Amino acid sequence: MTNAHPRKVPTRRQLLTRIGTLAGSAALYQAMTSLGHAQGTDFTSPPVLSGAKRGTRVLVLGAGLAGMLSAYELRKAGYHVQVLEFQNRAGGRNISLRGGDTVTELGGATQKVSFASGNYINPGPWRIPYHHQGLLHYCREFGVELEPFVELNHNSWLHSSTAFDGKPVRYREFAADFHGFTAELLGKAIEQHKLDDMVSVDEQEHVMTAMRQWGCLNSNLNWTKGIISSETRGYEKAPGGGINGAPVPSEPFARKDVMRSGLWTWLAFHERLDMQTTMFQPVGGMDMIGKGFNRQVHDLITLNCKVTSIHQDDKGVKVTYNDMSHGGAIREAEADYCVCTIPLPILSQLDVKVSAPLRAAIMAVPYASSVKLGLEFKRRFWEEDDQIYGGISFTDQPISQISYPSHGYFSRGPAVLLGGYMFGPTAYDFAGMTPQKRIEHALTQGEILHKQYRKEFSNGVSFAWSRVPWAMGCCSMWSEQARKTHYKALCTMDNRIVLAGEHASYVGCWQEGAILSALDAITQLHSRAQGAS
Repeated sequence: MTNAHPRKVPTRRQLLTRIGTLAGSAALYQAMTSLGHAQGTDFTSPPVLSGAKRGTRVLVLGAGLAGMLSAYELRKAGYHVQVLEFQNRAGGRNISLRGGDTVTELGGATQKVSFASGNYINPGPWRIPYHHQGLLHYCREFGVELEPFVELNHNSWLHSSTAFDGKPVRYREFAADFHGFTAELLGKAIEQHKLDDMVSVDEQEHVMTAMRQWGCLNSNLNWTKGIISSETRGYEKAPGGGINGAPVPSEPFARKDVMRSGLWTWLAFHERLDMQTTMFQPVGGMDMIGKGFNRQVHDLITLNCKVTSIHQDDKGVKVTYNDMSHGGAIREAEADYCVCTIPLPILSQLDVKVSAPLRAAIMAVPYASSVKLGLEFKRRFWEEDDQIYGGISFTDQPISQISYPSHGYFSRGPAVLLGGYMFGPTAYDFAGMTPQKRIEHALTQGEILHKQYRKEFSNGVSFAWSRVPWAMGCCSMWSEQARKTHYKALCTMDNRIVLAGEHASYVGCWQEGAILSALDAITQLHSRAQGAS
């Protein structure tokens, strides 16, 4: 019988929203990755722009990475460039918070950061995949020193409130058991000829040998307590010296508990292309990248400019803005062309004269909500007590994860960790709380993984991107249908205006997206200025 009301297939955005609601914000990010929101990139080298017409003026709106890179390359090509920036700093979402900084949200809530000297948290981007070669190229060119970012730590914690009696387990223990039991099942299925229709005779022995070695199985193809298994999951009593130095093997978890726990999703998380080793971070904070870019173009940037309208005709572009450094005085800036990097939630509210397709594209892309929590503790108890040096612990609680600093190992005194990173519905829940309430929730949930939390806590800061007045969200959330309908229009130069930013890329939510979109935008602009299109 035919169903008269067939089930409607959810859109990508609806699917992501459901994942975020049911499985938590970190699972939402993993789904975003698998659905193509975060991928490897195609950067090879900067574009070669030559033959710029003398005196051609370009106005760049926004001094984030996309805006500053556009200004840098355009000036190098011979254009006369001016940059208008809304904030009192350059860098955009490339930001780090340190002691003495102030965070003021929409609604008026204000936080004063009290971190000790040298400590910081990155509320926006916080890591760089090795294949983001566009960003890495300019870090080298601009002298931004990088260091490894530890993504995967085998000694970190995995936690589900519904598995293992609600107690966190070590990543290495769970990963070893999951791999061991999986290898055992496959090996025995082959040994018992249950996969003869799929695995040829000459292949069977190779697969079983692989399972023995990969899964650390014993001679009977069993994953069981012993020296072999303990060499991956760890010992109950570690090897020592002297008379009593013999190690004691550890007992694997029950297979049914491992398989039904759901914690294996975090094993897959680290295998995705944009989470694979090696990852990097700037020495001293993520904003060192913004500062490196700023050093190249600071003389072109005017800060505290609140753009209110962007108009264009066949002769040029006129931008009206309030000069907030001079009492909000209304001023105008004119140019032959414009590179606009203003985040879409802000741009959609401005008086912008562009074609109907571009206007529709600007309106079609919402931004994700995200909240990050920076917590400072009196000492590095995660290192001193738990031997966790960098990496991430995951939990099914709303805070989603705890990330430990990948710098300053073994140092004395206060240190800051990322005490929560939320996307989607959970982030909106946290954004609706007071900053103090967010910190309290982070402490309550964090002490499930680390009993030292309360005793060692010093101070903290929260950053809710949906409450940031100059962005109103952390990054673009293209739906499959919106990208199919509007992406080309958003990225294509519209008369004398071209957009740039992570939203104009297939590498959304990453700085690499801003880099690649800027390079594409200025290439289009140069081509248009040269009369080639």
